[in-house]
Amino acid sequence: MLSVGIIGLGAIGRLLVEELGHTGTANVRAALVREGFEGPSPRGVPTVHSVEELLALRPSIILEAAGQGAVREHGAPILGHGTDLMVISSGALADDGVHEQLVAAARRGDSRMLLPVGAIAGIDGLVALRASGLTRVRYTSVKPPAAWLGTAAEELVDLAGMSEPAVFFDGSAREAARSFPKNANLAATVALAGLGLDDTQVSLIADPSADGNYGRIEAEGAAGTLSVQAQGPAADANPKTSTVTAFSMIASLQSLQATLVLPA
Repeated sequence: MLSVGIIGLGAIGRLLVEELGHTGTANVRAALVREGFEGPSPRGVPTVHSVEELLALRPSIILEAAGQGAVREHGAPILGHGTDLMVISSGALADDGVHEQLVAAARRGDSRMLLPVGAIAGIDGLVALRASGLTRVRYTSVKPPAAWLGTAAEELVDLAGMSEPAVFFDGSAREAARSFPKNANLAATVALAGLGLDDTQVSLIADPSADGNYGRIEAEGAAGTLSVQAQGPAADANPKTSTVTAFSMIASLQSLQATLVLPA
């Protein structure tokens, strides 16, 4: 059984601890949380306040579930130590300097940075189309207005008073990941699997009729086209992220230990 460490005990981190314990997929050694963290730790998992303490417990892999800032702060020390890191806040890689730093650390530590699929489908098909020659990729994210509160969307649309869907951002995946770091990490994942951060187009939409979070990939290439949409409920404690995100990370962990390996 894999031993894992987790960065963050927010909505995704807590769900990871609960489900990993329930499924027996991995043994959670500890969770890295900020100083002053309050509240019971799920399943009694120990908490630590530094990446050095977490690494001292010798987890096989560390799962990041704390946002782009955690990737920037802890990614290089983890990878350089020789420990694999699963990154869900992939938007941090929209910063070329961070991207290069993490790749260099992984090479130095002979470790890997793993990007799970997250709350979307079709990444495997997108990667296949990339191998044959992609010509166009668009990622569209639709969420209820409440999911965009506390973001730059508040300055672009009337989230409280809107009665119909509004596209408040249309641009590159790099711009989306930088401007909406808590909502648009999937834009970066799609871009890294396809045409890249600057050539992948992204639309972000607030929709008062949405009953969950929606993500859609549309792609064209020499070997065919792809159109796929995923829909699911937001995490109970955080409307900005989808519940299925944690299960995507768990599926990726299961693939690492599987004899028959399917895309995850």
